Amino acid sequence: MKIKKIFKMALSSIWSNKVRSFLTMLGIIIGISSVIILVSIGEGTKKEVQSQIEGLGTNLITTNIVGKKSKALTLEDIESLKNKASIKYVAPVSTQNQINVKAGTKALETTIESTTKEYSNVSKTNVSKGRFLNERDIENRYYNAVIGQDTAIELFGNINVIGETININGMNFSIVGLLESKGSNMGVSSDDKIIIPLSVYQRVFKDTDIKSFLVEAYSKEKVEEAMGYLQLMLNKKYNNDTDSYKIFDQTSLLNAANESTSSMTTMLTGVAAISLIVGGIGIMNIMLVSVIERTREIGIRKAIGAKRKTILIQFLIESSCISFLGGIIGVSLAFLTCYVLKSGFNTPIVMSLSSVIVAVIFSIVVGIVFGMYPANKASKLNPIEALRVE
Repeated sequence: MKIKKIFKMALSSIWSNKVRSFLTMLGIIIGISSVIILVSIGEGTKKEVQSQIEGLGTNLITTNIVGKKSKALTLEDIESLKNKASIKYVAPVSTQNQINVKAGTKALETTIESTTKEYSNVSKTNVSKGRFLNERDIENRYYNAVIGQDTAIELFGNINVIGETININGMNFSIVGLLESKGSNMGVSSDDKIIIPLSVYQRVFKDTDIKSFLVEAYSKEKVEEAMGYLQLMLNKKYNNDTDSYKIFDQTSLLNAANESTSSMTTMLTGVAAISLIVGGIGIMNIMLVSVIERTREIGIRKAIGAKRKTILIQFLIESSCISFLGGIIGVSLAFLTCYVLKSGFNTPIVMSLSSVIVAVIFSIVVGIVFGMYPANKASKLNPIEALRVE
């Protein structure tokens, strides 16, 4: 019997039991759509994290002083790094969270960052209006501030805030710059903050401790050399106690982030793939029922000369078609879900053609593997015994 005719018979059998066939496909539909959606979200998250980290530059180094007993750095410690050949910029950073800021009758709690003029270059922080802090602001302790867009809207209702005054910890600051919007990172807004000169911060908050600073190497190739200078300075400061500080370079952060998101995606995909196995078991179950229901039909076909191979192929095609159609519906559902998540909920999603193809091929393989036993059982039926079945 020609393969084309076997295909027609298999599809006719599926169509004659539409509801049962669809219910059988459900496991495959859910499995395929879940796998594609989770892989797409994982790849989207990975790409977003990678973009954010690379946006800061691959030659950025972050140093944090850890431990309550570790003494803080001084501005002189950090300034000593500026003369090193591999280091382009150094920017100390001191931060206060949830500080009450007022503008007229409005008030909010936000993050206050303090730094020097180099911060703009090191962290790739730009202003959309006005200017960033300069050397005069630092040296003369001018009460100037650069403000994030979310903070500006909360306090003033708009972003035309250059020249406006805000009150921080009882002191008035003049807004000289509006930061470019960077959006949110892991659900936390990057636009809800105020940056003031480090020298002013130390006076207002009476805090001269520096627990963090950023370093930009001249190039990616110079990062290792720059980190060597950092370690020499820190080991001298903390008597070789490496537990007193942590140094991170962007490449390490990028690799760690990629490994983390890849592991999470693999785990979630594995969980979703279990539903494909459950779907395969459903296919095997319904095909066994189909063999029992069509025992007499199989007996008649064998009696008039149908070969075992033909019966085997027909049932395998039926199970594969159920699985394949389930896979196609699952892919369509995944596309629709990803579109809704991306456009409606701003979820980072990257759907690759390779993941779709692999998912569909896997669904067909599931149909063949789990359809093998029922097909083999049907092909081995004794025609005489099969004809006796009512």
